[in-house]
Amino acid sequence: MRTIMAGDPFLQGIIALRLLSATAELTGAYFMFRLGRLEDAVRINALLGVVGPAVLMLATAVGVAGLADRLPLSRLALVLLGAAIVAFATRTR
Repeated sequence: MRTIMAGDPFLQGIIALRLLSATAELTGAYFMFRLGRLEDAVRINALLGVVGPAVLMLATAVGVAGLADRLPLSRLALVLLGAAIVAFATRTR
């Protein structure tokens, strides 16, 4: 079995970002439970709604940086375009 620590640093970065995101989500759920008020849960949920797309963009940027020397420029452009579309579609007014 291969260890993550010996692997690709870009993969490690994506994994670390996703673990951080999961920790934020679980912490948010914990506070929603502990506070027990709908108003507080909505505020926490709004904060988590901002964190999710930010983590997506960061993880995508790390992944694209790692793939930059392996993929043709046209495919990298498509990946970046897809991430930009997701960011645009999830923005708040």
